[in-house]
Amino acid sequence: MRNLLLTLRYDGTHYHGWQRQNNADTVQERVEAAFGEINGKRENIIGCSRTDAGVHANMFCCNVRTQCSIPANKIPDALNFYLPNSISVYDCREVNFDFHARYNAKGKEYIYLIYNGKYRNPFYENKALYYPYPLNVDNLNENAKDFVGVHDFSAFCSADSDVQDKVREIYECKAERNGDIIKITVRGNGFLYNMVRIMVGTLLGIQNGKTENGSIPKILESRDRNRAGVTAKPEGLYLNNVIY
Repeated sequence: MRNLLLTLRYDGTHYHGWQRQNNADTVQERVEAAFGEINGKRENIIGCSRTDAGVHANMFCCNVRTQCSIPANKIPDALNFYLPNSISVYDCREVNFDFHARYNAKGKEYIYLIYNGKYRNPFYENKALYYPYPLNVDNLNENAKDFVGVHDFSAFCSADSDVQDKVREIYECKAERNGDIIKITVRGNGFLYNMVRIMVGTLLGIQNGKTENGSIPKILESRDRNRAGVTAKPEGLYLNNVIY
């Protein structure tokens, strides 16, 4: 029995997230089906995160405990033969048998892309949030730095979450502009359901005047979801790096 760590990237536009669901197409379902093709047996593949419907990944890690005898360096090509073009495995290696892709992760980095041009760009459709209104990157960064540190993120978590401990540490939160693209990077030791999307929605709310400038510390302290901004759309969000 071996434990294999797979690293992949995917375009989540047409998937209902990573996690297997009844009557819904998910990334986990596709990867498990491909593994069944090369192994002759379906296996449970453990993901590092539960990405939402429409969310993408530049780096997504998952592990599978299996008796598959194919050499690790041959597995990416074998899986990609059966996977759709929207999913690509680009690394596979053997790890300790007790390694768990989710529980052994020490941190993650997400990026959120905003297309800030005046007119829609079809090449960014479903790949970035279209936001045609003025955005001030200096102001985004001035407010984004208030997320850095150890905080209770109850106000930045979906009301549907049943997680009790909502304290997380954010190592970095910053915005950068490259032409019409604004990239918001958020790196931390863990994330709650919809947390990054609500953080982005709050920063945009400050830009459009719906949320008070400089109010993020007060919102964090309130622990009240109603005080934070809207949940930004999923198409701009990418799991960018998993830290082990």
